Amino acid sequence: MSRADVKKPSICRSGRLNTEIFNTSLCLLSEIVMSCYGPSGRLKQLHNSMGGSVLTTSQSSTLLNVLPASHPGLKVLIASVLNHTSRFSDCGLFAAILCCSLVKHVQKTNLPSGTVISINTHLLRWCTDYLNAEECSCRLKVDYDSSKTLLCLARTAITSKPTNMLTIKEADYVSTLVLKAFLLTVPNELGPSAVLGRVVIVPVEGQRVMESGVFPGLLIEMTEFQLDGMLPMNNFSGNCVKTALFCISLSGDLSDIGGETLLVQSGVSPEAALLGQLISLGKHIIHEQVDLVLCQKVIHPSLKQYLKANHVMAVERLGAALMEPLTQMTGAQPIGSLYAVPSTCFGRLKRISVERLASKQFLHLISEDATICSLLLCNRNGTTLDELKRACYTAQHVLQLTIRHPVALFGGGCTETHLASYLRFKCINVPNTILEELNCSRTQYQMVAELFCQSLESVARCLEHDGGELLIDMCKGHLWSSPPGTPLNSKHSETVFQCGCGLYKKQPCHTWSILGSRCCPFDPQNCSQEIDFNPRDHLVLDCFAAKISSLQVAVETANLILDLSYIIEDQN
Repeated sequence: MSRADVKKPSICRSGRLNTEIFNTSLCLLSEIVMSCYGPSGRLKQLHNSMGGSVLTTSQSSTLLNVLPASHPGLKVLIASVLNHTSRFSDCGLFAAILCCSLVKHVQKTNLPSGTVISINTHLLRWCTDYLNAEECSCRLKVDYDSSKTLLCLARTAITSKPTNMLTIKEADYVSTLVLKAFLLTVPNELGPSAVLGRVVIVPVEGQRVMESGVFPGLLIEMTEFQLDGMLPMNNFSGNCVKTALFCISLSGDLSDIGGETLLVQSGVSPEAALLGQLISLGKHIIHEQVDLVLCQKVIHPSLKQYLKANHVMAVERLGAALMEPLTQMTGAQPIGSLYAVPSTCFGRLKRISVERLASKQFLHLISEDATICSLLLCNRNGTTLDELKRACYTAQHVLQLTIRHPVALFGGGCTETHLASYLRFKCINVPNTILEELNCSRTQYQMVAELFCQSLESVARCLEHDGGELLIDMCKGHLWSSPPGTPLNSKHSETVFQCGCGLYKKQPCHTWSILGSRCCPFDPQNCSQEIDFNPRDHLVLDCFAAKISSLQVAVETANLILDLSYIIEDQN
């Protein structure tokens, strides 16, 4: 068949990626992600011009997934950030803002791209080496003998998303629940086969946040009609509940057996044969003294009635998301066949009960393995509930990453300003050997290093959305905020109270400089001291692994965009 349209030739563009279209698109993306950053970030509403639902969010993973990008350079940037958030869940906006800032700053210069890329890579290595070093002054060891650091990590992840619409009391309560749920997933006995459990979030819309709670085991929402049609719990005998877990449909439909060709003899009904096989499966389940049948998909009404008549409870339409936690908590192997079902596939539960929580009814499955728990999460409407659910998943992931890297970085912009101060001081007397290795002059190195530091500071500057002045102290390099409306001639010591991460309070010896202004470089490590904080203090802490990865992703993606010199676009 001939083509309806003549094939169009591909568009080929060469040269540096600094066209007006790209610069305009990059500035627009930068403004969007910068305005979303931090606990006071502005929300974004996205919807299709043809109609449909409206999405309100400020989270990078949600925003960038639906944000249209036509330019190949922006597609590379968005794909890199989304790949980072899929692995670490946190610091996506940080990576996007820093990458945009690095590209924009470099494009205003006439420096060769190769020189900029090599210097950026060198500065990135200095940053990562410093952050990984024990003497780093912007990181905090996580003490597992106390929960206060972990609670600060969880609270930072929750409060950094303004769409949650939580009060201070609600944020503290949800953070405590997230930490409690995380601790329940940690096995009591460690060994080579020990694995973390799982937190299953059960969202309930239209209820107060304070109705949320953590429950060991698994909560499965059921209607009154479903519960009325089930076997009473006290009909189970013994000290445990024998369980069968099916990952295939038990509906008896021919479409559920796959795309194979069926050879049917004359006079034989395939539907009746399948129903007969389902009843045979039910007989086998009863023979094996199974008490509970859990099915990912649908169970045929006749099979459900047959199982109920023989005192076997059947629960259907569980969905694929619950299969892994059910496998882990019951020890059952998901059954994918209607025929040979070995006895080794069955698992066990400790007990089953019916719970009425937050105006809903749940089937509560409790196992001997206490590392599976449910977080019943309530919020006032669907938008805030969806955002809070994603924030809780992020907080859980952050706490899990902290097990492998028991370190946290200071948040609230303090790590960025501290790193910028550290790099400026270190770059004053850069050795000639490094300049020779990078094949650049000292002037070029100093210029790129200053742009790198300004990009780091631009991320910290995005935390202020209300017109306040941002300051940096000339000792530790932490970020301080002066409230909006402060008179220009007022003293900084009269307008600031604590740094962005909340670790340091103002002292008479402190001196400040406006963030971004020219000041004499200083070594922020000279003012390091033993870190200790009051348990009632709400420190702002960032996930170490996520922040390191986002820093690497931002710099490497910026280098990739700066290195693009030839783009081929297919028009068909």
